[in-house]
Amino acid sequence: MTPHPRLPLQAVLFDMDGTLVDTERLWWEAVEHVAGRPLTDADRPEVLGRPVEYTADWLAHTTGRPLDDLSAALHREFAERVRTGIVPRPGALDLLDALARDGVPTALVTASPRAVAGSVLAVLGADRFAVAVTADDTARSKPAPDPYLAACYALGAEPAACVAVEDTQTGVTSAEAAGCAVLAVPSLAPIAPAPGRRVRSSLVGVTTEELKAMVVREQTPTTPQLSVMSWNLWLGGSPVEDHRAKQVKAVLDTGVDVVGLQETAGTATRELAEALGWHHHTAGENLGIISRHPITARHGDPDVGFYGAAGARILVGPGLEIDVWTAHLHYTPYGPYESAFDGLAAPALIAHEEVRLAQMRETLRWIARSGDDGVPVVLVGDFNCPSHLDWPDVRWPVTEAAEEAGLCDSYREAHPDPAEAPGHTWSPIHPLHEDAGGRVEPQDRIDYVLHRGLRTLDSRTHVAGTPRAWPDVAGNDWPSDHAAVVTTFALPGAG
Repeated sequence: MTPHPRLPLQAVLFDMDGTLVDTERLWWEAVEHVAGRPLTDADRPEVLGRPVEYTADWLAHTTGRPLDDLSAALHREFAERVRTGIVPRPGALDLLDALARDGVPTALVTASPRAVAGSVLAVLGADRFAVAVTADDTARSKPAPDPYLAACYALGAEPAACVAVEDTQTGVTSAEAAGCAVLAVPSLAPIAPAPGRRVRSSLVGVTTEELKAMVVREQTPTTPQLSVMSWNLWLGGSPVEDHRAKQVKAVLDTGVDVVGLQETAGTATRELAEALGWHHHTAGENLGIISRHPITARHGDPDVGFYGAAGARILVGPGLEIDVWTAHLHYTPYGPYESAFDGLAAPALIAHEEVRLAQMRETLRWIARSGDDGVPVVLVGDFNCPSHLDWPDVRWPVTEAAEEAGLCDSYREAHPDPAEAPGHTWSPIHPLHEDAGGRVEPQDRIDYVLHRGLRTLDSRTHVAGTPRAWPDVAGNDWPSDHAAVVTTFALPGAG
């Protein structure tokens, strides 16, 4: 089924348990029965919105009982309660009827197995839904974006033109990571309002027009543009819970077209591209590029080590290609530490940039060999050093070498005064130095989007939410220790 292309609201995607039917209470009771104890507020993150296997694994770790026995018991107890106690949530059937009258397709997106979903659909009416995505249908369940992305794909709908209706924070995270607007109707735990998210106490009185108003339709820019992001994922994102879903959400929230990645931990490039339905290029153990536009060629050493550079040629329009490179330069010795903590003067700081300068020169040689046909070039990366454009007394040689090769610093083009717009990317989670000595961490701009042959329209740093400081970072919305840099370029030939 393909939604009408002119509809501002292409589909509404409904969670099941606790959203359409009052089964969160039944699930809670089933888990209590299997756990053999009353559940508390501290247990909510392990129970609400979670698939059976997740909660079974949690119980196995906390009780020492066999995982398979717990999983079977949870399935059995929950299914029995569902068969005997399904009650539609207030307003749910009225909203489904209204959407059907208005010709808006709907999907069921649940973390429950298909056997349980089938029992619920028998009560609600399976014909109310064009698509049903269950825990059996995707490799990852909520809070990963996979279930909602699968539903959008099956409907032929753009996530940004869909509203997801959810009752738990786990489900909200999944839907927002997929790029959907969210109507939250909390069942057992509160959910805070947020940009792109509306919170209501029930579905009573919700109308199609209200849901249409939640969908923000992107305006086609009058000037053809390309938005590029540089992002160090921080060990693939592993220090932060649900990092892959949060990474997908960050890419969707920024609306970028291409992302140059560092610290990918080997698999992040491919996994992000697959979650987004994008193209990708992976090089070595640490570097990658993901693009909504096709990749037509790959540049550089495919077996590059942890540090170095990799590039890809991207077809951004009819007959128009751009080379995008991502680089990660060695992290030590780190100039801002040597300046702030050791008091080194400019000559010593510059002399200590030898390793990074050699890596930048090698990167520039790769770019010269691959891009001698007039194709515009973008070089992004974590250079692990400041810019000569930011420090009045230190001519940092790495960024000078890039400038001498004809590459322009897009952030400084958009914000010429470093005092007014420092653009710090290191570090949103380190206000103090990691050594626990109480020293203030030097903040600096060490991540870049450089270019040759394009025109900068805008450049900014990006961090989601307000990250907590190290080491209390597991629950952060922002799954990195760097800020990202996002630059929007006018494409060649644009006015």
